[in-house]
Amino acid sequence: MTSNDLHQRIRVCVRKRPLSKKETAHGERDVAPVVGARTIQVNAPKSRVDLTPFTEQHSFTFDDVFDSNTANIDIYRRTALPLVEYMFSGGKATCFAYGQTGSGKTYTMLDPRHGLYVRAAYDIFAMLSQPQYAHLSAWVGFYEIYQGQLYDLLNQRKKLVPREDGNSNVVIAGLREYPIQDVDRLMEVFDFGSQARTTGRTGANNNSSRSHAVLQVLIKKKEDKAIHGKLSFIDLAGSERGADRGEANTKTRMEGAEINKSLLALKECIRALDKDKRHTPFRGSKLTQVLRDSFVGDSRTCMIATISPNNPNSEHTLNTLRYADR
Repeated sequence: MTSNDLHQRIRVCVRKRPLSKKETAHGERDVAPVVGARTIQVNAPKSRVDLTPFTEQHSFTFDDVFDSNTANIDIYRRTALPLVEYMFSGGKATCFAYGQTGSGKTYTMLDPRHGLYVRAAYDIFAMLSQPQYAHLSAWVGFYEIYQGQLYDLLNQRKKLVPREDGNSNVVIAGLREYPIQDVDRLMEVFDFGSQARTTGRTGANNNSSRSHAVLQVLIKKKEDKAIHGKLSFIDLAGSERGADRGEANTKTRMEGAEINKSLLALKECIRALDKDKRHTPFRGSKLTQVLRDSFVGDSRTCMIATISPNNPNSEHTLNTLRYADR
């Protein structure tokens, strides 16, 4: 694949996690073989009416498919690194991770040692130390979108309001932004914010992300704090359906409905972007409203769909791949 392909306006990649020791111990199989660099198959176990088992084969092709043995650094080079370079050239970029709870979303995006945001931070500070970028500095904001509301994770979960300025930039009124000088400071700020994030027990996972978390890195001009470029890392809430989440109470059901609404709106926006439509339906949810400047003008988007390869999860995996398949 040429480097030109890494600079498309929108890229969709899939990452498959390895089977866990527990899954292997239970005799679960990997039903999602990767075929070449861009295609993944799912051999979904099904039963006929008379209960005889059969396998239903599905095949999906994306911009990149990363097998379970691919390291985060290699994924970073093909997903977020081009976005970092684009931000320095003055652009706005967004990197999402999408998938069922437990499929490796948060690990891919926000792991404190290997996550894409940490890898990006090393490169951002390396670039800021170069003479041609001496007039720029890095700032970070961190907020979550929960039940259609925005909360500042770095400022006691203060409620925030997204607004647009005259230049079609989305400005989150009241968001605390911190200047950061190095990777350690970014990680301190990130750890502090992560502890304020909404998680909850669901049928799919005891510690499931019930909110979308947005880590926003801004490159600003030192003299007037004007925004030069922007890169957002987004860990989307778990994508499993209500029945799978074991949603017994109204609160969890409402969370699920709001998550589904925002994920659907996001898919519509990505589809409109992909087909170069004049109108992008970003008013569909708070998530897409906040990301509006990622969908208009010269923006770049990379979506990483994370999947679990084991047979009990084949239905979730198919749902994720169908969602990501544009």
